[in-house]
Amino acid sequence: MKFSKRSADVYVPDGAPIERALARTTHLAVGAHQDDLEIMAYPGIMVCYRNPRKWFTGVVVTNGAGSPRSGAYEAVGDKEMRAVRRREQRSAARIGKYSAIIQLDYPSAQVKDAKNKQVSTDLAEIFRAARPEMVYLHNLADKHDTHVATALRAIEALRSIEKSRMPRRVVGCEVWRDLDWLCDEDKVALPASNHPELAIRLLRVFDSQIAGGKRYDLATTGRRLSNATYRASHATDAERALVYAVDLTELVKKRKLSPVEYMGRFIERFKADVRTRIARMVS
Repeated sequence: MKFSKRSADVYVPDGAPIERALARTTHLAVGAHQDDLEIMAYPGIMVCYRNPRKWFTGVVVTNGAGSPRSGAYEAVGDKEMRAVRRREQRSAARIGKYSAIIQLDYPSAQVKDAKNKQVSTDLAEIFRAARPEMVYLHNLADKHDTHVATALRAIEALRSIEKSRMPRRVVGCEVWRDLDWLCDEDKVALPASNHPELAIRLLRVFDSQIAGGKRYDLATTGRRLSNATYRASHATDAERALVYAVDLTELVKKRKLSPVEYMGRFIERFKADVRTRIARMVS
């Protein structure tokens, strides 16, 4: 496959041709940075792990050069950090037995530029080739600008492809803002309980982030456990770990629907829920 950036990296852990790796893909995730996939799309990785009928492919859009760093990585420059993070993402793909991992190598500024159509063009080519059943994106209420921009570029790409190649479902997952605030009927609760040792290994592959000053391994594990326990106040836990998401399928399929308007619906329902609950119990 040819992408806009000649430096884009395509890696298939089992050595299959990329065309075959994409054709067998059933679950596909698009993340902004190296390690985002392992945080937000673990439910898809988990479902596909060692399953001969299901395959996970990941796409990382940015080059990861701007990540914060300290300790052993404090003196590492941007160019070297890009290489480190690329290697870490390939290692995660091997451990998780992904069908493929594609790193498009864009600077964040280009992803956030709505006039730059290269990102969505690249993503559309991947979606057309893979035709996944399930797609995981960042959620549009995330507080990281690059995450939101990456999700928007992916939505643009999905809207541009033929209806026959559209995924069955598209969800936006939590990374830099939890989705516990959603009303229960708006939450998509994705089980993340199986293979807990795999979940930890995948997160700890990214030593440049963990040793560099961000304990994503502990924070992500804690969030998943918390989601499962606080899911329902009057029932025992059905899962040991959950990832929350918001359904974006309607937004993708209704091409004239504004992303601002779409996410505003969830915010207004949350606002109404809080106001109604308080009003019921005041004198």
